[in-house]
Amino acid sequence: MRPDFDNLKKVLLRQGEPERLPFIELLCDFEMMEAFLGEKFSPGANPRRDYVDFVIRYWYQAGYDYLTLGADVPLQRARLQAEDTAELKHAQRQWQNEHAGPIQSWEDFERYPWPKPEDIDYSNLEWAAKRLPDGMQIIFIGPGGQFENLVELMGLAPLALALVDNPDLVEAVAQKIGGLLENLYRTVVEMPNIGAVWLGDDLGYKTSTMISPRHLRQYVFPYQKRLVEIAHARGKPFLLHSCGNLERIMDDLIDDVGIDGKHSFEDVILPVSEAKARWGGRISILGGIDVDYLCRHSEDEVRAYTRRVIEACAPGGGYALGTGNTVANYIPIQNFKAMLDEGRKARW
Repeated sequence: MRPDFDNLKKVLLRQGEPERLPFIELLCDFEMMEAFLGEKFSPGANPRRDYVDFVIRYWYQAGYDYLTLGADVPLQRARLQAEDTAELKHAQRQWQNEHAGPIQSWEDFERYPWPKPEDIDYSNLEWAAKRLPDGMQIIFIGPGGQFENLVELMGLAPLALALVDNPDLVEAVAQKIGGLLENLYRTVVEMPNIGAVWLGDDLGYKTSTMISPRHLRQYVFPYQKRLVEIAHARGKPFLLHSCGNLERIMDDLIDDVGIDGKHSFEDVILPVSEAKARWGGRISILGGIDVDYLCRHSEDEVRAYTRRVIEACAPGGGYALGTGNTVANYIPIQNFKAMLDEGRKARW
């Protein structure tokens, strides 16, 4: 399909029905890009530029109107890792250490090496902007969001204790993270071929938010709102990827923070068709083809499921087709391709 970011932007801003149903994804695992293109990445003399070129080619050939890309922000984190068990495996699978982080005290806070503006590397974005096919744009993704970085730096359990025992430290860390993200976004929205920004900030789990809405309103939403204002001042849609049950805070995200679109849906929490019926008149609803369903069902079942979602969500606009989370390396490649194929054929 010929890339047409304006068509996607029409969906993101709910400006009527699009010319065709656009695709949307936050991320695609590199192993899935290789499987989709049918070739292994083989870098040459300039591996970073070759990597960006390979990524652009994947997003273009898969039928997207954009690619997602970030800047290199050197934030020190404390992650756990183990061998990946997926068939198309990473070298290592990493996850957040919930019980520890680099900042546990005021002493840790003072000696933490907070990145300076000159430490951030934008070269991937600069190179991609020169290499985009006609009609494509970049959707910028940051190094996690306000809440995710709070958890990364403090650990979820220590953060929960500090909210009661040491709220001044939480506030200080929140301000540092907020200032870092604000400066980053102010730079990015001025760069060429940035069509939108996408904040990844997982706020919930299966039944509720990770911390109370009261604490989110104090330490998270004001900083997210600043990023939205930065994007909107330059005419860029602002998308939020956030996993979990956000029932209690959706009004905050829509009316106060001011997001344009919401991404990440699971059938076990809230099917995307229900989200479209509930909030589709206020924000765009993105993705929602349940990752668990993609993994466990046959290609024919995935096709039928995808058609049902399109029929429920696409009429009226404000919907783009994609997975409920990301194109993870454990999704069968034929099921992912079947989802895209049903999107190409979609009529409503």
